[in-house]
Amino acid sequence: MAYFTQQLLNGLHMGALYALLAYGYAITNGLLRRANLAHGALFALGGQVMILAATYGWTVLWLILPLSLALGVLMAFLLTGLAAYVVGRSVLQPLARQAPNTVIAVTLGVAVVLGELGRFAFDNRDVWLSPVSTGAVTFWRDGDFAVTLTVVQIVNVAIAAFVLFLASAIMSRSRFGASWRASCDDSLAAEMCGVDSSSVFRIAVVLAGGFAALAGILAAVHFGNISFDTGLFFGLKVLFVAALGFGGTPLTAAVGAGAIGLAESLWSGYFPIEWRDAAVFAALITVFALRPPPESATRA
Repeated sequence: MAYFTQQLLNGLHMGALYALLAYGYAITNGLLRRANLAHGALFALGGQVMILAATYGWTVLWLILPLSLALGVLMAFLLTGLAAYVVGRSVLQPLARQAPNTVIAVTLGVAVVLGELGRFAFDNRDVWLSPVSTGAVTFWRDGDFAVTLTVVQIVNVAIAAFVLFLASAIMSRSRFGASWRASCDDSLAAEMCGVDSSSVFRIAVVLAGGFAALAGILAAVHFGNISFDTGLFFGLKVLFVAALGFGGTPLTAAVGAGAIGLAESLWSGYFPIEWRDAAVFAALITVFALRPPPESATRA
């Protein structure tokens, strides 16, 4: 029982990272209604910028560790937000109006470009972030087996839970949230009612970039290194969550993505870890293939 509890706690941390990424993805997906393959690349960009900037502050500027981390966080949010804004305004918004079916192919190209920029920035080598905190908090002991989480994991889960709660409250009560929901339902009708759908779209892509950056930052602090492959796998799993219908609202997307984190952790604890991603994708594809079609498709 203690071992099972440990895997659940580990899954809670991974689920929190997935949930942040999925929440941001659902914000843009509601407006685009097309797969955005660049979202995982923004996650990787945020983590990589965090590592590079924090390492630069630590080794070159001789900053203390908290200031180095603060520099990394600031630069990650700034550059990821800027990238999200440029891609949203120059690529996604024009395509969403004129050629929405090309969004998938174009965002794949954007993901490749961002990945190559990260590879050039790292000079084809791995750069690791200095360990932030290796201390562990014990929740329960069953004989010699201790159920623990590191301080970083606990802080990451707390930050993710707080941000998701705050974002959900703002989206449900703010004017922007109401405008976003109206634009998701029918952007033309929303504009006829006085909603500036262009501004809503630009704000939405920057918010989504912020969620991707935050997930990347938390992952970088925990793992110490983020590669483009990491962003690709994270992004694809979140895409499947939205495709399975959990992307109806940002909160349901976050819940569905969190469940994937729990499933991954349980697989890693009881089955060969090298088959984890293959098993998760196989399960997602199976569920996607076997689920009943939406009512709209049935009526058609």
